[in-house]
Amino acid sequence: MEPSSRGPSARSEREAAGAAELWPVPPRDERPEFLLVDGYNIIFAWDELKDLAKDNLDAARQVLMDLLSNYQGFHKCEVILVFDAYKVPGGLGEVSRYHNIYVVYTKEAETADAYIEKATYEIAKKYRVRVATSDAAEQLIILGHGALRVSARAFQEEIGFTNRQIREILTENNRHRRTLTVKAAMDKALEKT
Repeated sequence: MEPSSRGPSARSEREAAGAAELWPVPPRDERPEFLLVDGYNIIFAWDELKDLAKDNLDAARQVLMDLLSNYQGFHKCEVILVFDAYKVPGGLGEVSRYHNIYVVYTKEAETADAYIEKATYEIAKKYRVRVATSDAAEQLIILGHGALRVSARAFQEEIGFTNRQIREILTENNRHRRTLTVKAAMDKALEKT
């Protein structure tokens, strides 16, 4: 029998074991995940939302909140959407629930970046944190706090992929339900004969 037909050699097993020591696969982080989203950064980075915001900023915010609400329902992470209100005179800041996500309007003299940096620093001590923004300076700071960054473009692709998955599941569920309904009607009709 030739050496190559006997399966892995002792040498290749030692090499594989050595590689595992050099490049161990880290265990999956099972801590709950938080997603912080820089609202206006995302709105003005996504063409569809930016076009909508030109005519109606409230509508653009609403669309983003709805997209994030669907995203949260599918991924089961905590979503915190942050909007700047630092130019609002006397603004006290506000945190509210919109369906299943948190929406934050910062207080006067506080930017969304500052809020996200502070929140990331605190939350990342116990939880996995991702931040969706294309603000380069903010990305560096949040990385230093142990959070992962997601660019606006990558996040838009992720939202699109999530929406396609949701649509496929709904289509499959509706197809299955219709089949069951037709089958039940057929069974009932056959019972009467």
